Amino acid sequence: MPQFPKIIQGGMGIGVSNWRLAQAVSKLGQLGVVSGTVLDTVFVRRLADGDRDGNMRRGLEAFPFQKMAQRIWQEYFVPGGRPDRSPYPVIPMHQKRDPRKLVELCMVSNFVEVFLAREGHKNPVGINFLEKVQLPHLASIYGAMLAGVGYVLMGAGIPLHIPGVLDAFAAQRTAEYRLAVTGAAQEQFASIDTLMRLDPSEYAEGPLPALERPKFLAIVSSNVLAASMLRRANGRVDGFVIEGSSAGGHNAPPRGKLQLNAGGEPVYGERDRVNIADMRGLGVPFWLAGGYGRAGKLREALDQGAAGVQVGTAFAFSRESGLRADLKKRLLDKAIAGKGQVFTDPLASPTGFPLKVALLDGTTSASEVYAQRTRVCDLGYLREPYVTPEGEIGYRCSAEPLENYVAKEGKSEDAVGRKCLCNALLANIGLGQTRKDGWTEPALVTVGDDLNTVAQFLAPGAEDYSAADVVERLLSLSADKTKPVPAATA
Repeated sequence: MPQFPKIIQGGMGIGVSNWRLAQAVSKLGQLGVVSGTVLDTVFVRRLADGDRDGNMRRGLEAFPFQKMAQRIWQEYFVPGGRPDRSPYPVIPMHQKRDPRKLVELCMVSNFVEVFLAREGHKNPVGINFLEKVQLPHLASIYGAMLAGVGYVLMGAGIPLHIPGVLDAFAAQRTAEYRLAVTGAAQEQFASIDTLMRLDPSEYAEGPLPALERPKFLAIVSSNVLAASMLRRANGRVDGFVIEGSSAGGHNAPPRGKLQLNAGGEPVYGERDRVNIADMRGLGVPFWLAGGYGRAGKLREALDQGAAGVQVGTAFAFSRESGLRADLKKRLLDKAIAGKGQVFTDPLASPTGFPLKVALLDGTTSASEVYAQRTRVCDLGYLREPYVTPEGEIGYRCSAEPLENYVAKEGKSEDAVGRKCLCNALLANIGLGQTRKDGWTEPALVTVGDDLNTVAQFLAPGAEDYSAADVVERLLSLSADKTKPVPAATA
């Protein structure tokens, strides 16, 4: 495999970029990436469904701390799977100081996903995390490193402290990560401890395994943020993925005052465009993302001096992805007809970042489905840590029941239009929670603006395509001789 891949497969959603997809892409010599978001809950629900193909058990058997692995298997595995229409077990919500069993679950689940993605080949595999989902970071990263993850990618925020975490774990030291707590900067709360710590020796069963430091790629929206990362990060930044506003999932907010167009979407302007010459001048590899999932776009990126491209939406609809088959088919049919619609929702995500969603009946992108759903927050990954009036750290989510959010000093206007992404994105992969009254959580599909272009990967008469079809087509027009890269300007 070359030093750097030309194609990075995006780390999408919860379980859309699963181990099968990442394995398929990495086997082809490109960088397959698993989504690390909410992996502990995904793992528990796979075990509750009976682990029918035995993959979770195989991953557990490879975990270096076998007593820990057995504890988790015994607690969560349901032989034959849970009864139809019965709820999935719910694990405790994360907090600054998690109970030991939740730390162990994060370690094991991230290990298993990366281990399975690495089976059958010797090429690197990456894992993608969201900076906004901070509470599970330390245990999740350590578990992924135990499995030999080759790259860690992180966006949805500015991940200044992750390089130092990677350095510490590789050196077999305690890693520290400062939690962003709203209100903690106020003088009267200066004594609040916001530092999270994980000492691997407290969890190891014997000598600590030797670990290699994975490469770290920060996902940012501009060359200005990239330059800031290089100056301020607490360790080595190995490269950047520069995501434009057409990329799927969370988008960076527009710079300056937020303005909406006639359709209610954020307006991006000249200040939001990447200066490629400045990116080249930083002297580190970078990949371009957002609208690069088409033949010829890789060549375009290479000619501008990029190491390659990151592509998400095209892989999300491949056979190997974790997206539910019925959702794939419905959206592929729309793409073939050129009628897929994508909306950049400025309100949906509790993070406050714009979120790009497919408009699809029966999902929470439909106003009637959103209105019918009772607000519930039982997973809590996107909760915002804040300082309570008593000077302690509390947790709130703008998508939780409104009365709860307001009781935690949240502003009611900040809750308007917010959607429970934790539950909806699990429903996208067939792991939606079943509620006591019998209904199952509705999905909410996140995609990029180039949804309708995915039809290009279908062979004549075919109803689906593979990850290999995507890689082959993206590479098909990139084999020309590399053109000279324009010199960086001062």
